[in-house]
Amino acid sequence: MKHEQKQNAFTLPVRIYYEDTDAGGVVYYANYLKFLERCRTEWLRVIGHEQADLLREPGIAFVVRSVALDYLKPARLDDLLTVSLEVERITKSQIFFGQHIRRAMPDGAGEEELLSGRVQIVCVNAAKMKITSIPVELRTQLEALQ
Repeated sequence: MKHEQKQNAFTLPVRIYYEDTDAGGVVYYANYLKFLERCRTEWLRVIGHEQADLLREPGIAFVVRSVALDYLKPARLDDLLTVSLEVERITKSQIFFGQHIRRAMPDGAGEEELLSGRVQIVCVNAAKMKITSIPVELRTQLEALQ
């Protein structure tokens, strides 16, 4: 099935290694969360923000507040996946993402969806671990990506 990506989408290729799978050679369900996290981290890096730098100045971190995932098809050893995100909404202190994991169809006719989900992250003061506003300059940049 062909999937139309939104203009604000970001994608990251992920290869499945033995360490990602269970005894049956299928990706262990919790590992999909790692792939989604890597995609969000690399997206932040590409738009110019290293998480380590944000921790130092302005002293913020983004933490997951909620996740809802639909596991549609299994990924297997050696698969090359495309992990993607789309920014759906930004508020004063939160970012809402649509995230997907897809695999190219063997016949080259597009991609098949393996996982579809929604992830909500919240900005926190890193020292106090309390919700805080996304710094205005960063929020303005993020809002432009919607």
